[in-house]
Order: sequence, then C-alpha cells, then structure tokens
Amino acid sequence: MWSRPALAAAALLAASAGLPQEPSFQVTAGNELDLARAGETIEVPLASLPGLKADDLARLSVVETRSGRELLAQATDGDGDHDFDRLVFQADLGPRETRAFTLTLGTRHVPRPEEFRVYGRFVRERFDDFAWENDRVAHRTYGEALETWRKEPLTSSAIDVWVKRTRRLVVNDWYMADDYHADHGEGADLYSAGPSRGCGGSGIWAGGALAVSRNFRGSRVLANGPLRLIFELTYLPWAAGAQTVAERKRVTLDAGSNLNRFESTYDVQGGGAVTWAAGIKKAPGAEVRVEKQAGWVRTWEPFKDPNAGHLGCAIVVDPAALVDVVESGNNILVVGRSPAGKPATYLAGSAWDRGPDFTGVADWDRYLQDAARRLGAPLKIDVRAR
Repeated sequence: MWSRPALAAAALLAASAGLPQEPSFQVTAGNELDLARAGETIEVPLASLPGLKADDLARLSVVETRSGRELLAQATDGDGDHDFDRLVFQADLGPRETRAFTLTLGTRHVPRPEEFRVYGRFVRERFDDFAWENDRVAHRTYGEALETWRKEPLTSSAIDVWVKRTRRLVVNDWYMADDYHADHGEGADLYSAGPSRGCGGSGIWAGGALAVSRNFRGSRVLANGPLRLIFELTYLPWAAGAQTVAERKRVTLDAGSNLNRFESTYDVQGGGAVTWAAGIKKAPGAEVRVEKQAGWVRTWEPFKDPNAGHLGCAIVVDPAALVDVVESGNNILVVGRSPAGKPATYLAGSAWDRGPDFTGVADWDRYLQDAARRLGAPLKIDVRAR
C-alpha cells in the first residue's frame, strides 16, 4: 500500500504529465452560535460532490485543512437502497468559528474495532430486543417475543435506558454475560421503563389520551458506525381514537451525543393528519423541568439504590412543532404536530450522575439548553471542488 506522501507525489506527477486527477473538494463548516460545539457531526451529501459515485464516498479521506490532521469518516446509506448517499465526520467548532476540511479520494479505510463509537443490533436471544449505544449512552426497546414470555411478559413500545461509566461499547458483552442488572464497574440496566414511554417513547395523542403501539415487529440497520448509527423499527397498526395508524420509527445516534434523533412516520388508514406525542416516565421523586419556549422537557430522578445516583431523561423538539406539554398516566408528554407527509421528529436521551460527563442536574440542564440551541441553528456547510 502506498503511503500518503507517495500518493501525493503520484498525483503531482500525474498533473505534470497532463493525466486526469482524482477530484478533491473543500468543505467549510460554520458555527453561527456563541457557544462551542464539541464533536459536531458534519454531513456532506453525495449530491454536493460532482463527479463522484456512491462507492467513492467510502474512499474519501478527510483532512482538517488548518492542522493537517486526518479525521475518521463514515460513508452512510440513509435510505436503505444499499448505496452510500452521504459522508459524515466530526470536528470541534468554537463559538462563531468556521473550519475547513479537504476531501480527497484514496484507498478505503476499514475502521478497526476500537475506532467504533456506535453500535446497534437486533437481539433475538433476549426476546427480540433491539439494543443500541454509543460512547455515552445505551438503550433498548422491546420486540414481539417479549409479549408472550411466560415468566415476565411485557407489551410496551417504551425506550429503555442502560447507564454507562465507560466509553467502551458494552451491548454485546452485557448480553453475553447476562448479568447487566448489576453494576460491575461499567454501568448497568438500572432503569425500569415498563409500559410507560420510558425515555423517549412515542404515540398518538387523540381525544385527550395517549394511544400507543405494541412491541415492534420489524427492524433493519442502515448504518452501523464507526460514527453514526441509523436503524428503523416498524409497528403493526393500532387504534388511536377514530383513526388506525401504523408507524415506521427511524433512530439516529451519533458518537459523543447523549441524545438520539427519532423520526416517526405514521401511516393513517384513510388518510388525515395525526397529533403525536413523545414522553418520559415520571418516576416517584422525579424533578420535572419544562421549557416550552426553548423546546425541551426533562426529568431528574433518583434510583431506588441511593448509591446508584440519579438519571436524567429529556426530549428536545423544534418549538414550532410543539403543541403542548401534558401529564398522562405516569408520563410527561411533549405533544407535537408535523406538516402532512413529514415525520414526527424530536431528540431524546439520558444522563447519569455516576458516569464521566454529569455531576448533577445543573450539568444536564446546561447540556439540554445547548442542544436546543444547536438544533435550531444547524452548521452552515459549503462544499466546493478544488
């Protein structure tokens, strides 16, 4: 394999000989906020890279122009057609900062296992769970087999939480050992979602009540790291007031983030709009904060074991989509409305004060305040051929 200096020399020789060169591009990412954005994911669509084919995205190297440092990048397939359609990489941007990156074609970099910071899979051996994680958080939701488990059946489309002390990916190891309700130094499954909405589960708000689906029936992974995980879950139709709806839920989780992006597309039999809701279980002793104008709601609750600390759950949504915040049963619900043909979209995730990132509820509130501002001010991306 040629070294990068050798490849650069070859490109220079090709240019001097009048031979065609591989295309290269400059990408700039601008942060218009007065806050630092650490580990921000930068997306470059294939459509903005003229002359490149889908498979070329996996051969692109990304170099930060100022430092000359090569960054880890991932080609992703966002629509499930088995062709890459965008490149993602991550960078830190200071307040009001713009950074430049150079994209060049080379040999494909196959990430090493230790470079992966996200992961998700269908877990047939645990009654059809779907479990996923990154270097900050871990979650699972429940599949069909759990509904009829003779020992502890559960019908729920809740989002469960596993808390982590480690940056390491743990899903496979924890399922293999099957002792993940005890904290052996890396975290554990200490949260009980049950039939509630858990930490970000959704449903339809109809007639002043929440109508929810049964457990998911189908799953597929569209992108599985090293930086971005995308997967979809499908749910059978259920009654929501006078309507019958089915759901396809897409979940995106990036490395370094405590928040998942949820996008639920609802198929309404006979047509018509729906009012959706996303919720958080309100546990005994939970502290609730509602910031409707900013578009976020959070809880902060103690675990039953006082040595286990506290868990924070939150939902962040575009304030323009927010209709109301209500309590229903044991859930705090963000009620939203989306334009016809558009998915219900929100962020949801968790924080733990025994992990490496949060020491208390004030840290969680600051994180959510910043997340809401970042959601409302995406990076300004410009791509130009060199």
